[in-house]
Amino acid sequence: MSALVTATVDTNLRDSPAILQLDSGQTIHVPSNAARQADEIPVIDIAGIFSDRLDDRKAVAERVREASSRVGFFYMINPVRCRDHACAISCAHWISGSGHRRQVQSRYIRASQALFPLPEETKMELYTGLVPDEYVGYHLLLSSNRDGRKNNDLSEAFNWAYDAEFDPEAPVDARPPISIWPDNLPGFREKLYAYHTQLLVLARRMSRLFALALGMPEDYFDKHVRLPEAAMRVLHYPEQDASADDQNGIGPHTDFECFTIVTQDENDGLEVLSKSGEWIKAPSVPGALVVNIADCFMRQTNDFFVSTIHRVINKSGKERYSAPFFFGFDRDILVEPVPSCVSEENPAKYPVVTFGEYYRWRANTAKAGGL
Repeated sequence: MSALVTATVDTNLRDSPAILQLDSGQTIHVPSNAARQADEIPVIDIAGIFSDRLDDRKAVAERVREASSRVGFFYMINPVRCRDHACAISCAHWISGSGHRRQVQSRYIRASQALFPLPEETKMELYTGLVPDEYVGYHLLLSSNRDGRKNNDLSEAFNWAYDAEFDPEAPVDARPPISIWPDNLPGFREKLYAYHTQLLVLARRMSRLFALALGMPEDYFDKHVRLPEAAMRVLHYPEQDASADDQNGIGPHTDFECFTIVTQDENDGLEVLSKSGEWIKAPSVPGALVVNIADCFMRQTNDFFVSTIHRVINKSGKERYSAPFFFGFDRDILVEPVPSCVSEENPAKYPVVTFGEYYRWRANTAKAGGL
């Protein structure tokens, strides 16, 4: 999910300094609104996390540790789960070098596109405001303006949440589903969950990777992800005619769960704010998924992992679609610091709350800001 960032910007001189004010009260000074090309976002081959050798898994974890603590973003390539096409969870295949994953992603993007051409009154039957305290349903086009630009953000979105029916590891005490779905799109729910299940399986494995990256036992987060907060959204960015100075696709924000796995189409637009305060372009990389650290993980690692501000400006000349998968912990889990991230010299920086309390606070704050 995305957390609101308020910005103070000189609307006449967009290359002049700006100040981004986060929900937490953190203030970020941005020297320029312009984004540049850079190689600061690493590309990490994660195939080794499925190796039987702990040293292989630790090698990947070391690269993830560096990326997560330095920039909070990385491209992930070669997520390989199994090579047995007859396995019980056929939708969870991640076959390196094959077209299978790209075909599934393409089918998913096409399926998700079906919602947005519907009449606005039909989409408003799914309006997120109908579900208090939850970040599900339809989010309106032009409903937010996060950094005071001339025009509101040019995007609309549809969100849905974890559903035990589509979790191959669902516990018997799973909570009832909370998402709302259109009545006039047969198969829409099932098609979206087919891809959601893939990412859920992968995210659970990645939670073990992050545990190693933090110097903890590999199973440290297993109890946290038994009944995870695993939500997903699809975003539609219409072709943007207004200048990048006058409009965002979606304005500067941070995600607020633990980490996000983003599927992008081939049209660029994602930009990341570096530690030096510069906007860095994050173009689509064929065959790669984007991973970014979110606020809850930064909080749980006592600010060792970095939750990075990002935005989208769609000047591709085409409609753009992206699909972030937001992975968080069981709502009953305490968001307390990982032991390797605190010491007498580096005490805990945040009060302990449950993940559910943190989620509800951030979800309501984000909804109040539009998307």
